[in-house]
Amino acid sequence: MAKIDAQVAALVDKTEYNSDDEDALIESLEDSPALDAFREQRIQQLHAEFTRAKTQKNQGFGDYTEIKDEKALMDLTTSSKHAVVHFSKEDFQRCRVMDSHLESLAKKHFDTRFLKMNVDNAPFLVTKLRVQVLPCVICFVGGISVDRIVGFEGLSYTADNFTTADLEARLLGSGVVQRAKTQGDGGVRFGVKKAVKEDSDNDDWD
Repeated sequence: MAKIDAQVAALVDKTEYNSDDEDALIESLEDSPALDAFREQRIQQLHAEFTRAKTQKNQGFGDYTEIKDEKALMDLTTSSKHAVVHFSKEDFQRCRVMDSHLESLAKKHFDTRFLKMNVDNAPFLVTKLRVQVLPCVICFVGGISVDRIVGFEGLSYTADNFTTADLEARLLGSGVVQRAKTQGDGGVRFGVKKAVKEDSDNDDWD
C-alpha cells in the first residue's frame, strides 16, 4: 500500500479538518515552478490521498487507540497489515513514557495501527504471548509477531532515556512501519542497538 504523503497526513490529523486547507495546499502546488511538468498528476494524486487518508482516519489509523476486549484486539491485529500493540498498566511510569512516544508515531504512520491493551483486561493474551515485563510492545505484520520490545530494551544505549526517533528506528527495522515521505527526511536516527528477538513461536493467534 502506498504511503500517505506527509503534507496530507499532517492536514488530515488536524482536530478540525477544513476543506479550505486542501484548497490552500493545491494552490501552493499550482504556484510552484518546480512542479510544472507534474502539476496535474500531483494534484490528482493529492485528491486521491486526501480521500484515502480520511477513510483510514475514520478506521482508526493515525490514532493511538486503547482496546479493552481481547477478541477485538486479535481481530484488529489480523485484519491490519501492520499493527503495534502496547501491553501496559496505567500506573506504570514506564508505560506512560511509552504511550507518549507511540501516540506521536501513530500520527505520522497512517498505514500502521497503534493499539494499547491494559494487561488486566487481557489474561488470555498475556499468557499466550508470554507478557511478563512491562511495557511490552509487540509488532505484528500480517497477524504474525515480528518483533517485541520488553521494557526499554534495545531502544537506547542509556537506560531509561530514549527518544521517539529511537523507537521509530526500531519499528522501521522490524518492518511494522515504513519510512514516511518527508521534505529533507532527516528526522530518524539509525544505528540504535537492537535487542535479540525472543523466541516467538507462540506470538501469533494459531
